[in-house]
Amino acid sequence: MTGTLFSFGHGYSAQVLSRQLQHQNWRVLGTTRDPAQAPVIRASGAEPVIWPGQEPQLDGVTHLLISTAPNAKGDPVLAALRDEIAERAAQFKWVGYLSTTAVYGDHQGAWVDESTPATPTAERGKWRVQAERQWQSIPGLPTHVFRLAGIYGPGRGPFSKLKRVGMRRIIKPGQVFSRIHVADIAQVLNASMNAPNPGAVYNVCDDEPVPPQDVIAYAAELQGLPLPPEVSFEEAEMTPMARSFYNENKRVRNDRIKDELGVSLLYPNYRVGLKSLMVDSQ
Repeated sequence: MTGTLFSFGHGYSAQVLSRQLQHQNWRVLGTTRDPAQAPVIRASGAEPVIWPGQEPQLDGVTHLLISTAPNAKGDPVLAALRDEIAERAAQFKWVGYLSTTAVYGDHQGAWVDESTPATPTAERGKWRVQAERQWQSIPGLPTHVFRLAGIYGPGRGPFSKLKRVGMRRIIKPGQVFSRIHVADIAQVLNASMNAPNPGAVYNVCDDEPVPPQDVIAYAAELQGLPLPPEVSFEEAEMTPMARSFYNENKRVRNDRIKDELGVSLLYPNYRVGLKSLMVDSQ
C-alpha cells in the first residue's frame, strides 16, 4: 500500500516512520515550527512544511499523523483545522493520533490495558485525554489512538544521561516505567496503516516494565562506566515535570498491538534495545 501522509509535528518518532515509508514509495509531508529543522525533515524522506506559516495543503492526502502536543486549550491542529479536516473526513483512509500512557494515571504498579479507564493525574495526561476525545468526536474520521510509553532510541536514551556531572540513580521503592524503542513505534504505525481499524486504541510499549534505576545501571555496565550513586526520590533534585512522572506508577500491557496488528517487537525489552544502541554507536 502507498499513499500520501501529512504529518503534523514531524519530530523524532514521525521521522523514523517516514524513513520507512520513503522506501515504500509514499509521499510524506511533515510540519515544523522551526525553519532550521527543514533539512532534518528532508533527510527523513519528508517534504518540510513550516507551520504555523505555510498553509497545510491537504488535497490528495490519504493519511494523517498527529504528533503535536496539546495544551490547556486542546489540540493545536484541531484548533486551526478542525472544520477542514471534518469536511474532508471521507478523504482519509487512516488518521493516527500519538498520545501517551500518562492518560491512565497512577495504578500503584498494577497492570493496565486499553480497556482501563483514563484517569490521569498530571496536567499533561489530562490534556492528552481531552485531545484524544476531540479527535475521536469527528464523525466519519478513521481515527486511531496510540498511547506511547517512554521513548528511547538513537540519540535519545540513558547513555547521554550517564555523561552528566552528578548523575544519580533515583530510587523510589516499587516504581516502574514502561518504555518503547522508536523503531517499534514506527513498526506499529506502519502495521496499523496497512490494517486500519477506525476507533482502535493501542498501547505502544515493550514487554517489560522495570525500575528506572535498572536501566541506568545496565547502560553503565554496557559502557564500562561506574555505577551512578543512589539517591532517594524524596531527596532527589528534579524538575516538576520529572517528578510528575514518578507520581504515576503502572505496568502497561501491549497485547493488542501483537494480537490485532501482528507486531513482533524488534526490541522487546530495554536490554535488547540498549545493546542495539551500543552497536549503532560504534
